Amino acid sequence: MITKALTTLKKRLSPHLELSNSRLETMCLLIMGMVNARTVNLSHLACDFPTDSKVESTYRRLQRFFQHVDLGSDWAAPLLVKMIGSGPTWYLCLDRTNWKIGQRHVNFLVLALVTRRHRIPLMWSVLGRAGNSDTAQRIALMKRYLSVFEVSTIKFLLADREFIGAQWLDFLHKNNVPFVIRIKANQLVTIQDGKTQNLSTLLRTCRGKRNFDARFGGNNLGEATWFSFAAKRIKGGELLIVVSNRPAHRALTTYKKRWAIESLFGDTKTRGFNLEDTRLTISKKLELLLGLVALAVAWASKTATKLIGGGKMKRKKHGYFAKSFFRIGFDQIRKLLRSDPNAAVSPWLLIPPVITRVV
Repeated sequence: MITKALTTLKKRLSPHLELSNSRLETMCLLIMGMVNARTVNLSHLACDFPTDSKVESTYRRLQRFFQHVDLGSDWAAPLLVKMIGSGPTWYLCLDRTNWKIGQRHVNFLVLALVTRRHRIPLMWSVLGRAGNSDTAQRIALMKRYLSVFEVSTIKFLLADREFIGAQWLDFLHKNNVPFVIRIKANQLVTIQDGKTQNLSTLLRTCRGKRNFDARFGGNNLGEATWFSFAAKRIKGGELLIVVSNRPAHRALTTYKKRWAIESLFGDTKTRGFNLEDTRLTISKKLELLLGLVALAVAWASKTATKLIGGGKMKRKKHGYFAKSFFRIGFDQIRKLLRSDPNAAVSPWLLIPPVITRVV
């Protein structure tokens, strides 16, 4: 049965990937293996491969795949969108995830697609060093997105306090990318009466919620852009302040959706594929690996959609879901791969033979 399921997977991916039959088969087995074994570690996957070859031979086969396959930067993005069957618009969340392999830092800058139920890595880059991303890296990632998808697909771009800066926000605004981004309380702004002060001083008497318009920096701004700000006090008395290039009346509510990317990182790591188990450190190989993981995340998400349909997810007494949407699909795939592999791969049939630009 696994042979027929493998054939289905290969047929769906073949029109979109310039790979030999052998490389394509390895890719499909990798995706299925990562779900089944709950790891991306090649040594463990080699032990779990459905092949008559020796484990050592299979391990070398997997090594050769990552050594020789180069599909480019954004090969997976159109496949991911078609697979989950998203509507014409979605939220984008921008964040980093990082860890160490020995003394080497692995640091991904990730742009994730978020809808009511789905959260999926869409595009990413390996930063090649520890620490925050810079403006050029963020702009480069957004330019890649805009080369594949129209700006009209973006409901809002959401990001936390790392992703701030005049040049970055100016790029988003000039390209008509709607955004809601958290900013630091020590940010200097000029409000409409001409006063310039940092946000913590401006909002020192804020107890509930407050919306206002302001410009970044001091008075000598010339034609500097006016942005909308929203603020409130959160637990512990800390200020939560967001900036947007759209009216701010729902900005704080919209910003809550940013947490989806934190949950997504958990899906790719301890709740799902244990991404940090990889021993790969070369950027090209890491980017390819995350592409495979992203397809597996989309597979799990779409499987959950088929299983639940329009029904409600179960909640425990404390109000939280018994299982995340991802884990419902992930566990179902693992079950079906053992009992009915053909049913397990049915969500891949949603990928059409030809994919056009998403407008």
